Amino acid sequence: MSRVGKMPVAVPQGVDVSIKQDQISVKGTGGTLSLALNQLVTIANKDGKLSFLPANESREANAMSGTMRQLVNNMVVGVTKGFEKKLNLVGVGYKAQAQGAKLNLTVGYSHPVNKDMPAGITVATPTPTEVVIKGADRQRVGQVAAEIRAIRPPEPYKGKGIRYSDEKITIKETKKK
Repeated sequence: MSRVGKMPVAVPQGVDVSIKQDQISVKGTGGTLSLALNQLVTIANKDGKLSFLPANESREANAMSGTMRQLVNNMVVGVTKGFEKKLNLVGVGYKAQAQGAKLNLTVGYSHPVNKDMPAGITVATPTPTEVVIKGADRQRVGQVAAEIRAIRPPEPYKGKGIRYSDEKITIKETKKK
């Protein structure tokens, strides 16, 4: 059995988990998240702990039990604490400004770039060169951060662009005559 799938998911106080025949939904202070169930995984709720067992002995069911366990664990963590990604803008004149559900970026193009945030995602700019993306759904937070980074990815010669706060950029050496 999957090592990740063997570990139960502890449901903290104030989080409501409902399991139906086709989906599981987790409700907490951070919002409500739902996930479609897979036929290869059996979910049991015992004493505030969710356990995930493969429905049969196949390799796919074993792998899917670990996957479903981690996805549900991310949902539980998301509705209690939430997830966040930090981006840094590196470059002369590069700046960001959050206005409600919009992010305005000035990153070296002839025009400002406006990015609308989807529902459930909040964006903040503590400094003009720092962007913080927060939300309950881990996948959507990461996807929005990747889309913002794709507007101006870091280039390898000077390192200018939008990068994750923990990202290391290897700077190339310029051509020599």
